[in-house]
Formats: sequence, C-alpha cells, structure tokens
Amino acid sequence: MNARRVLVTGATGFTGGHLVDELSSCGWEVWRLAEHPDSNGSLSTDSSRMLVADLNDASAMRDAVARAQPNAVVHLAAVAYVGHGNAADFYRVNVMGTHSLLQALAELAVPPSCVLLASSANVYGNAASGQIDELTPPNPANDYAVSKLAMEYMARLWLPRLPIVMTRPFNYTGVGQSSSFLVPKILDHFRRQAPIIELGNLDVWRDFSDVRAVVRAYRLLLEAAPAGGVFNVGSGATHSLREIVQMAEELTGHHLEIQVNPAFVRANEVRTLCANTALLRKTIGEWMQIPLRETLQWMLQNQGPAPRAQP
Repeated sequence: MNARRVLVTGATGFTGGHLVDELSSCGWEVWRLAEHPDSNGSLSTDSSRMLVADLNDASAMRDAVARAQPNAVVHLAAVAYVGHGNAADFYRVNVMGTHSLLQALAELAVPPSCVLLASSANVYGNAASGQIDELTPPNPANDYAVSKLAMEYMARLWLPRLPIVMTRPFNYTGVGQSSSFLVPKILDHFRRQAPIIELGNLDVWRDFSDVRAVVRAYRLLLEAAPAGGVFNVGSGATHSLREIVQMAEELTGHHLEIQVNPAFVRANEVRTLCANTALLRKTIGEWMQIPLRETLQWMLQNQGPAPRAQP
C-alpha cells in the first residue's frame, strides 16, 4: 500500500478542493469521498479515486474505506454553514456521520497513521476575548458549534484505536467559497458593482485566513501526526466586516451603501474570535500566511465556481 495514500472526505467542497490540490502537489495519492460526485471539474485527481457515499450509511462507508485503504484521513465533510435552517442536520452529519466514518476506519486491518478531523473555533463561543488558545473552556453559542464540540468528545472515544488529530479552524475564505458565506457575498456585490448590500452586525471581529494557508497547515499536521492533539488554525489577527467592505472598496474603486438588516443580526452572535496558534507553530513550524487584502484581491480576480455548502 502506498504509504502516502490519503482519503479526504468532503472532497468536492470548498476546502476539500483546495486540500486535494495541496496534497497532490506534495506527493500524496489522494482518494476523494463525497456524498455527491464532483460537479465542478476543477480537480485534477484520477477519477477512479473518487468515492461516493453517504456518511450516515454505515455499509457504504465501510465499503468506501475498504476500497481506499488509506494511510491517512482528513475528514472535512460537514454541515458547515452556521445559518443552516435545520438544526437536526448538524447533529446527524457532524456527529453521527463522523461516528460512522471512525467506525469504518477502526475496522481496517491496518489503521491509518493519522486521522485529522476538522472541528471549528466556534466551539469557543463568547468564552474569552483577545487571543484564544486551545485551553480556553468551550462555550458554544449555536447548534453548529454544539455539534462540533459533541463531535470532538465523541471522537476521543476512538483514541485508543485511531490516531486522531483535531483542528479548530477560525474563519477562512478564498476562491470557490459559496456566496452564502459573508466574504464571498460582499465581494460578489463589488464584482457586480451593486449599489447596496444588506448585512447584519458590522462590528463582529474575526480571524480571517486564506484557505490556501489553512490547507497547508492541515497537510503539515497530517505529516507530523501528533495523535491526540487539538490545534487552532488561524492567522492571529482580526478584521471586522466593516474593514473588509473598506478593503474591497479600495481594491475595486466601487462604493457600496450598507444597509443593516435586523433579520441578519443573530442574537447569539459571537463578537470576537482570534486564534492563538503557538501550539500549531510549535508542531509544524511557521507556514504560509497570506494578508487578507491579498486574499480579497485573489478572490476578486478569480470568481471560481461556488460548490455546495460543504466545509
């Protein structure tokens, strides 16, 4: 078996597409698993390594994992949009779907050397201000965050059998992200030179990373395989939505009138999330960081496809 054979779930989504490219360019044999076939045609991997299975179909998952025989796994598949209307989907996919995957991996004759699970910095909620490290007590403020924290606790039960690594990515964006997310929505309005945009709370502050930096951190963690570790993934700097609108105005020369729509203001909105990534840097060293302005410029110049709202 190829010692660098990796299975990526959620591979046809936003993050998955960029991760597949990152892993392939660094010599990994990538097998992709998704609920639906690749529809955007942007990935260059061998189509014979594309597996289609529902995470909650235990039999299909066992068959897919047995076919891939992965040496490593990156689990990205999830309901990742916080505003998703059906709360039950968060728990069905993010918790029980992950359970189904781990069960299938644990049944392999040769278990993977690393299983990286993507959780979320949303598990911290409003628990702290300033830079948040991995020891900050979780305080999830919505069903998405609760489902991700539940997934983390459930996955720990598998640690004696599977070398699990957990990541808590803070906000990130890039080419191909669905316009249901805020940064692509804002840039789409500028690209079309729309006169008005409706937004929610402009004074929420987020640690925004470039998706290319995030997937590189994932690859380096996969190669380091620090089993049992939990790692923040972020830039260590915050920007408000107001600042992002201002940057887009400077990059495009187009002025956009902002109207605050009360329907978009969440009562349980997390005000500030900023990553302390000291543990990650200690584990993988310094890795590529890209200033947010450069990410916005990249996105404005490359509209790209808008895949299904996966991670």
